[in-house]
Amino acid sequence: MTDLEISRTIQLDKIVDVAKKNGITEDDLELFGKYKAKISNEFIKKKEKEKDGKLILVTAINPTPLGEGKTTIAIGLSDAINKIGKKSILALREPSLGPVFGLKGGATGGGLAQIAPMDDINLHFTGDIHAITSANNLLAALIDNHIFFGNKLGFKKVIWKRCLDLNDRALREVEIGLSGEKNMKPRKDGFDISVASEIMAIFCLSENIKDLERRLGNIVCGYNDLDEPIFAKQLKAEGPLTAILKDALKPNIVQTLEHNLAIVHGGPFANIAHGCNSVIATKLALKLGDYVVTEAGFGADLGAEKFVNIKCRKTGLNPSVCVCVATLKALKYHGGVGKDKCTEENLEALELGIENLIKHIKNIKEVFGLTPIVAINKYKNDSEKEIELLEEKLNILSIPLSLADVWGEGGNGAIDLANKVIKLCEEKNSIKFVYDDNDNIKTKIEKVAKNVYGAKGVEFSEEAIESINKIEKLGYKKYPVCIAKTQYSFSDDPKNLLCNNPFNIHVSEVILKNGSEFVVAKTGKIHTMPGLPKVPAAENISVNENEEIIGIF
Repeated sequence: MTDLEISRTIQLDKIVDVAKKNGITEDDLELFGKYKAKISNEFIKKKEKEKDGKLILVTAINPTPLGEGKTTIAIGLSDAINKIGKKSILALREPSLGPVFGLKGGATGGGLAQIAPMDDINLHFTGDIHAITSANNLLAALIDNHIFFGNKLGFKKVIWKRCLDLNDRALREVEIGLSGEKNMKPRKDGFDISVASEIMAIFCLSENIKDLERRLGNIVCGYNDLDEPIFAKQLKAEGPLTAILKDALKPNIVQTLEHNLAIVHGGPFANIAHGCNSVIATKLALKLGDYVVTEAGFGADLGAEKFVNIKCRKTGLNPSVCVCVATLKALKYHGGVGKDKCTEENLEALELGIENLIKHIKNIKEVFGLTPIVAINKYKNDSEKEIELLEEKLNILSIPLSLADVWGEGGNGAIDLANKVIKLCEEKNSIKFVYDDNDNIKTKIEKVAKNVYGAKGVEFSEEAIESINKIEKLGYKKYPVCIAKTQYSFSDDPKNLLCNNPFNIHVSEVILKNGSEFVVAKTGKIHTMPGLPKVPAAENISVNENEEIIGIF
């Protein structure tokens, strides 16, 4: 059975009943049918002074085409914590249509460890990402309208791109303004995917509606003849953008297949954005649960690094435990075995691939200052000898390990993991940032590259150096950095899996994101508008005779 078919075999509780078990009344909800809802601002304000629970961050090794099941483990772990008599809340990101119709598929877990309704969440959900797309494109329209009617602010260079929540490489570079109308100024432009839009980052980092409006007004749209920034507030854009996003900013709630509460809100990618769900959702979850399980996108070199150095730095959040997810298949893939042979026993390849896991674990423990545990997403044909080898390697480092089968068993398959995580939550840790606020931008990038990726050094293009100098001259040196890098490798080369030879990180472009209050550094050949694979997942998605969506995986 497919994940979608498994999801439909389980009768969901009404969302009002799931909410009620967690102290949320129907009056506190804005319903989207029987199984989805948003939580009111009034309820969020009521919970502000309550004690926080413990935060558990789920991350992973560098992803492979085989899939590691990070979100699946996060869901199963939260269900398992509830099964052992503790109160756990999930706080996850919203899926983007790009991967759903592209290569990765959906992002609601798998097997018996899912959030539901699976098809709704993976497609339009409550419309949050559509609202973000509309807000982004309204700002683009306001910019070009201003230029059309005389360009009083003196735009010489527009840096704001339009966006679309689909993978469409043809839109990476476009030419606009070709209608021939008087005052129309043709120019080159481009599209980002919506989940890489600065508005998505602002949405996820805002503490409340006023903070959202402030950040939207501070967006840098372009530069004038004097190379001075032009802000969205100079176009009076912050008001209408906030109006579009007002309802979207309220967190969404759904349920796991075991009828436990999940808050699903915001969805930036971690390879080209900061990869964490909304601050509002995470903080609310901490008020509702004794334990909150959240995840950060892709491997710990991307999602977890940004969770620590951007989200935690800005909010004061401090995860008690960091779960690093892997599979034996994925570890062998990182050891050089082709995708088709990763299910075969191969101790030599596994030993090589374990180095990827160990690098992530050392980052979590030594660089980020967090308490790590390894969760192996277990398959029935996993070799006992390979498990013994992995245990031996981790024992040397005193790193706990748990084997979890949440796909096949749901929360029951992660009881061991839950017990170990709860015990680790009692240990004290002290979160560490990779760089200081007062470091210059170049130094911040170099510290991440060397300390987290293991790079020998960083090579900056002339354009990147010019941008850094401009950003620092404008007074934004203290912002954290958000490095856009391939998810498949510690390096910026997606084919360099072993990273066993010295490598440099190549920074091609540096961009000020003043609303998000961070600086983006683009490395290698990373694109902020992905493309579809040769055989996109979209080809398998349709509607059956019962008007049910099928084919999402």
